Amino acid sequence: MAAGASSPQVVAHRGASHDNAEHTLGAYVAALEAGADGLECDVRLTADGHLVCVHDRTLRRTTSTPGLVSTSDLADLNELDFASWKNPWADLNDEAPDRDESLDRVLTLRKLLETTADYDRRVEVAIETKHPTRFGGLVEKRLVEMLRDFGWDQAGSPVRVMSFSFTALQRVERMAPDVRIVQLVDRPQYWPMLRRVIGDDWIVGPGIELLREHPRLGTRISRAGHDMHVWTVNTVSDLRLCQELGVKAVITDRPAYVLETLGR
Repeated sequence: MAAGASSPQVVAHRGASHDNAEHTLGAYVAALEAGADGLECDVRLTADGHLVCVHDRTLRRTTSTPGLVSTSDLADLNELDFASWKNPWADLNDEAPDRDESLDRVLTLRKLLETTADYDRRVEVAIETKHPTRFGGLVEKRLVEMLRDFGWDQAGSPVRVMSFSFTALQRVERMAPDVRIVQLVDRPQYWPMLRRVIGDDWIVGPGIELLREHPRLGTRISRAGHDMHVWTVNTVSDLRLCQELGVKAVITDRPAYVLETLGR
């Protein structure tokens, strides 16, 4: 599959998360080394007000630890191993090189943005705010404050903010009107309502399963004048569907594989 005008931006979903523990620095470094055009992350607030890159509200799946992100301090999270669940037998491999534990710990959004800013080429970052949360709009407030620290609340910023919550995205637009917005969609019945209320320049982010099961939906979104960023695209057939629909960005667990398939 040759690269060309229809070649979408390739965005690493929680890093190169097919082969690496999601949301760890190791997963994002692997994605950068693979040549990903962008990085995707979910953010949650800790009890002491730090934005961390974690998908689930609970810690059980990725750390085998009870508790919630929102009731934990950053120092508590720093004590946890966020990577062993992905490859639980790694310690049995005597020939494996010693691993840098900093690659496996909780990743703050600030560290991810610093890593991106310091990279030797432009890399975009798609940040999803998770809702509902006990902190409500404070998540978006802290996120926009951090973008201002980097000068990334202005037009031309490499950052875009995504959410399933229309209200959350409205907050971002009020506080940082130049930041690009992505309205995520996971149910077809939501689109007729959303198309009447979202901004003309908002991007729409349908899931790939939604486009597979409702093939006309992608066409309707495009005809309404919105670019599409689609998640989570991991197979050749799904990538081809996205290309046929003119999708601008594909969010994938397998950035190296997708880039190779695109001939890049």
